[in-house]
Amino acid sequence: MKNSTPNQNAWMAVCAGLALAFMLTACSDDEGKQPPNAAEAKKLQTAGDVHNPFDHTHDEPVTDVQKHKFEHDFAAQCVERELKNSTDKEADKARWERPCMCIATFMMKNLTADEAEKFIDEHKNTQSLVIKYENAAYHCLQAKQQPKEPQLFGRQ
Repeated sequence: MKNSTPNQNAWMAVCAGLALAFMLTACSDDEGKQPPNAAEAKKLQTAGDVHNPFDHTHDEPVTDVQKHKFEHDFAAQCVERELKNSTDKEADKARWERPCMCIATFMMKNLTADEAEKFIDEHKNTQSLVIKYENAAYHCLQAKQQPKEPQLFGRQ
């Protein structure tokens, strides 16, 4: 297959244009821009002109009082939820107090101030609390020994 002369000229022009475009975008002029000294950087940052993506406010720590209140309130809510459809409330209450306290204690370890505030003050369960609850329930209830299954027809 032969390339005609107009085709060759077009290909050469395209290749030269691409090479020129890559060379121009690769070169940059850093001579004119000097990094600001410490005083100028502080002034610019307080003025809001410089945005630092790594500078973010950290969540305020949860106090021990909030954690303790969350732990007991959440455990009480958990027991209440489990007793809702129970026929023998006294026996079931004694049975559910320990796992619910384990779940609340496990959740309390990674509790944020926003979650504690919404649960304690506004009585709301956030999606992050639901996820933590499922993780804690798995952690606390998996260690519990499962009842032995019945043996059918002498199989073990």
